[in-house]
Amino acid sequence: MRCDVVRFVAFEDLGTWEAEILAHGYEVRYLDVGVDDVAEAASADVAIVLGAPIDAGDSETYPVLDSVREVLSARRDRPTIGVCLGAQLMALVAGAAVNPGNREVGFGTVDLTEAGRASSLRALDCNPVLHWHADTFDLPFGATLLAGNEANAHQAFALGPWLAVQFHPEADPEAIERWLIGHTSDLRAWGLSIADLRTAAREHGDAATMGGVQMIRDWLRAL
Repeated sequence: MRCDVVRFVAFEDLGTWEAEILAHGYEVRYLDVGVDDVAEAASADVAIVLGAPIDAGDSETYPVLDSVREVLSARRDRPTIGVCLGAQLMALVAGAAVNPGNREVGFGTVDLTEAGRASSLRALDCNPVLHWHADTFDLPFGATLLAGNEANAHQAFALGPWLAVQFHPEADPEAIERWLIGHTSDLRAWGLSIADLRTAAREHGDAATMGGVQMIRDWLRAL
């Protein structure tokens, strides 16, 4: 079995999810956008489209986004997870809009719906997750809302075999330094404290890791 991972930037990888996916018998293959042929992900048993600091609808600046959307279009009936940018691209492919939302950067909770508490996201109930986004998506037609919060009403949805999460349950808090370095320009422009984010990763890291690992474990077991 093969799990293809569409990756935009090297430091936003599978994080704590990778060992769990390997333990379930999948070969993990990264396809780097703009370098590899991401079209190959269309045929994978499982695919995961990760995040990046670009806008989902900005195909004019980043034409490679169209290639990723084509992969998602081809996977409407295949198990696929979209994380942050990946979730926004899922929403676009499913006919929903992606617009500026309330910026969230740092560790916080999400509020699960009844459907969310009955899904693999149950492991995140009351657990912190890493948020790192400024945009948000509308709920696609036919999708089931799994989570939201006060900042943004739509944080996660399910649509057939698709799971879209606006936040980062895969992120490894032990590797937060890569995020702080990779996003340094945005963090400084937004007036956010890099030291505070580092401290929060230490404070919430264990709980975030346990919730994220249990989430992907439950999702894989349900396939």
